[in-house]
Amino acid sequence: MEQNIPVDFTTTSEREENTMNDLSRQVEQTKQQTEAQAAVPQAKRRGAKDAMELVMHIIFLLCGIIAVAFVLFISIYLIISGLPAIQKIGLVDFLFGQTWAPTHGENPQFGILPFILTSIYGTAGALVIGVPVGLLTAIYLAKIAPPKAAVAIQTAVELLAGIPSVVYGLVGMIVLVPMVQNVFHLPSGATLLAAIIVLAIMILPSIINVSTTALKAVPKEYEEASLALGATKIETIFRVSLPAAKSGVATAIVLGVGRAIGEAMAIIMVSGNVANMPDLFGSVRFLTTAIASEMSYASVGSLQRDALFSIGLVLFLFIMLINVFLNLVIKRKKEGE
Repeated sequence: MEQNIPVDFTTTSEREENTMNDLSRQVEQTKQQTEAQAAVPQAKRRGAKDAMELVMHIIFLLCGIIAVAFVLFISIYLIISGLPAIQKIGLVDFLFGQTWAPTHGENPQFGILPFILTSIYGTAGALVIGVPVGLLTAIYLAKIAPPKAAVAIQTAVELLAGIPSVVYGLVGMIVLVPMVQNVFHLPSGATLLAAIIVLAIMILPSIINVSTTALKAVPKEYEEASLALGATKIETIFRVSLPAAKSGVATAIVLGVGRAIGEAMAIIMVSGNVANMPDLFGSVRFLTTAIASEMSYASVGSLQRDALFSIGLVLFLFIMLINVFLNLVIKRKKEGE
């Protein structure tokens, strides 16, 4: 019985070509499988990163919302708590009245004009003293001081910023108040002048730190160009570096104003805390010290307590208006450049 034996008529070159094609297909299939297997972990990692990004965006948004919510809550609370007393007393009598006698039995009076003027004069006086000293110190630290001296002074400024307000007041009461009394021969050294000096010292760290940062951020090319044109180092600082950093310096002044207006504990210990019209050598009371000194014994629901909330509302609006005004001035200067 005859058997049919298959005969391979392909040549050797054709067989080699077929073998190479088979190998290529196998390599391509292996590569595709490997890429598919690698794509799965990459997709998982990409998904995890996207999820983390989303979570962080949500956290940042919540933090921003919380900050805005606090401001709105404080604003609404002060308005709700402060308006009733103003309606009962009268806006003109409350803001422009010169007598504060909330506990007078027959004729209580709630005029806060002395507090408003004292806060304005005290803040202005602190800025007159603190801004030049702080700005010149910042110029020295940023542009003139040797590295070792700059480190020592910067450390002292940072320590000054960390001192509690009550310590400022305590030192002022023990050292500054008797000094003012002896130098100017006054019955009491607890005066507006003592409060201004304490406030000027307290705002120095804010002014120095922010102004130093602003001056260091001025491009070196500005100063090098000024020096190349023949200007001295001091001329370059005051005519080139300082104008270039004026936005940062203005921000430092805004922070100083906020610190000065909002201070209470240190001021109550050196100002005398008496509701008089402002006098440089007389005992006075600020808006903040009026709230701090009487809130503890004002009975709940009384007109006196409501009036103290009204003082808080006036103080809040006062600070807000000053910050808005200064920010508008800074913005206009930037646009003018």
